[in-house]
Amino acid sequence: MGNSAGLPPIYADKPIELAPAQIITSFPVNTFLENLAIAPNGTIFVSNHEVGKIVRITPDGNQQIHATVEGKVSGLAFTTNGGLVATGWNADSIPVVSLVTSHGTVETLLTLPDAIFLNGITPLSDTQYLTADSYRGAIWLIDIAQRRGSIWLEHPLLARSNSENVTPAANGLKRFGDFLYVSNTEKMLLLRIPVDSTDKPGEPEIFVEQTNIDDFAFDVEGNLYGATHIYNSVVRIASDRTTTIIAQAESGVIGSTAVAFGQGESDRTAIYVVTNGGMFLPPPTGVVPANVVRLEVGKAGYPLT
Repeated sequence: MGNSAGLPPIYADKPIELAPAQIITSFPVNTFLENLAIAPNGTIFVSNHEVGKIVRITPDGNQQIHATVEGKVSGLAFTTNGGLVATGWNADSIPVVSLVTSHGTVETLLTLPDAIFLNGITPLSDTQYLTADSYRGAIWLIDIAQRRGSIWLEHPLLARSNSENVTPAANGLKRFGDFLYVSNTEKMLLLRIPVDSTDKPGEPEIFVEQTNIDDFAFDVEGNLYGATHIYNSVVRIASDRTTTIIAQAESGVIGSTAVAFGQGESDRTAIYVVTNGGMFLPPPTGVVPANVVRLEVGKAGYPLT
């Protein structure tokens, strides 16, 4: 894989098995697509981070603004009634969790002045969600029924090694079985945290070292599909911790930020990837349009709840 930016060559010796790729739709250069959530009918909801927009994309690539948040929007997750929970900042740069109805109406669920950088979000139960705080080095528990947020876990493994580094630490997070997996992008770690029968965390442990994962998704067999962001690729990390590169720059995934499985009958064995076109670390060609890319991976996704 081309690496002209002097990055650690962490994927240089990994096998490459490129999955069939199709660009579904593109956004203008310097669009920071941060996260996505896919509805059962195939509609893709994407967070356009820096302008506070949630964009609704049909399976054939038609884009429409679904909702506007006053501030910035990062992570997206569905509610049980087809709405969305979104993390981000409000217009005063205070971390905020918003509720977005299926019609696109936005309501502030709660502000979290003690948080710093709310990022990925994933359901823990019907009304409870976990969201990574990339700069505090913590995971917050968000209860949308009680409209309350509290620290679920704060731990050095979730934090940055250097608070001057703008790279997010705890970033993406998803549950698989009795574990919550969390990417610490700044430390290039994939972590896993035991979750007990009362949904409380155990001690985090390092699952994979030297991997630059932003957001990710699991298939039913426990393979993890991760967006590598500045490495301009998508990787599959098997349950035995081995890594295979399944998409590269030529697949359209420059600046890959997040991954989600399709939900429809014809789509369950595909993942969708959103990108920022290399805004953080431009390729030699310069920043390119931000894409939504479909990759056929041949495995079905693991349910999020």
